Amino acid sequence: MRRDNPGKQVEVWFEDEAGIGQQGTLTRCWAQRGTRPTAVKQTEYEWVYLFGAVNPLAGSSSALLSPSVNTEYMSHHLRFISEQVDSNVHVVLVVDNAGWHSAKGLRIPQNITLFYLPAYSPELNPVERLWSYLKSHFLSNSAYSDYDDLFSACRDAWNKLTPNELCSICRTEWLLHEK
Repeated sequence: MRRDNPGKQVEVWFEDEAGIGQQGTLTRCWAQRGTRPTAVKQTEYEWVYLFGAVNPLAGSSSALLSPSVNTEYMSHHLRFISEQVDSNVHVVLVVDNAGWHSAKGLRIPQNITLFYLPAYSPELNPVERLWSYLKSHFLSNSAYSDYDDLFSACRDAWNKLTPNELCSICRTEWLLHEK
């Protein structure tokens, strides 16, 4: 990678998508012994999809909220990442094998190289941990009145994440190496 991009700093980012819906997520909570707390559980079918990419070493991130997942939205997300990083950086973006990650119509910027994970190996993508964190800390046990309310909640949850939290949640020992 360094040979193909002389003079560029190579950064490894991880990308994934999560569907967040009005059906919500129930999570555990503290309660007085012997009591049974109640929580709202919706059954509507509105969904917001969160495209998220994280550099777990630096805490940098990029996100895109959309009404669905497809090649066009993935292309936009790649463009956002490309525009966000410094001009002297080449990004190796680790992705899973979702169809929109390898579609013929996908537009991959010059400063991004996609690296595909083996099939059925979500444990190798640290962004998977981020979805659990967002849902358990900001989006669970909630009711959303409509799509716009759900969209706003997802946006606000992502914007609450700090670079330090992203580094902590998405930390991977195997990414750290001695030069």
